[in-house]
Amino acid sequence: MSGIIGRKLGMTRVFAEDGTAVPVTVVEAGPCVVTGIRTDENHGYNAVQVGFEKARRKTLTKPVTGQYDAVKLAPRKVLREFRVEDPQSYEIGQQVTVDIFEPGETVQVAGWSKGRGFQGNVRRHNKSVGRRTHGNKCRRAPGSIGQSASPARVWKGRKLPGRMGGGRVTLRSLSVVEVDAVKGLLLIKGAVPGAANGLVLISKRGESGK
Repeated sequence: MSGIIGRKLGMTRVFAEDGTAVPVTVVEAGPCVVTGIRTDENHGYNAVQVGFEKARRKTLTKPVTGQYDAVKLAPRKVLREFRVEDPQSYEIGQQVTVDIFEPGETVQVAGWSKGRGFQGNVRRHNKSVGRRTHGNKCRRAPGSIGQSASPARVWKGRKLPGRMGGGRVTLRSLSVVEVDAVKGLLLIKGAVPGAANGLVLISKRGESGK
């Protein structure tokens, strides 16, 4: 299996054998269950759909619950697909746990960054502020942003105030420090996107979840 779904619990640190403190992010990964198989012949690509965390039936629509009833599985809150080479080697209902990863393995983690709301240029794009002296009244304003008579408009792509954060972020080349198969935890070196209890997709290097 190329990936798993999890939730970010928070950050802590562990100590290496030489006493070095290693900052890690603790992720509760899985267990996930295979809910669908995508083949190149039927869907145009090879992938495995997995579900994470059981959901209450009353929170889902009848068409969705009907899909779970067809494969005789309990409804799941989160569904994601991971590309695989041979989807025929998997079967509906198969469990996916943290055992697919090993300490020292390189992974990539996709999450959703914290939403910052509407922000100005200084915070959003790290622009410099204006001077405080000589009667300056535009300390954090963006200043002139367009041209004069030609072309008499603002060029597209300028770094202006707007919505910040709340988007999908993928970090690559992160290393797995520890795998706790009993508790279903992954300790990943460094920080991963999102707030505590946020959803993350952990996949092997070169693979991606959707």
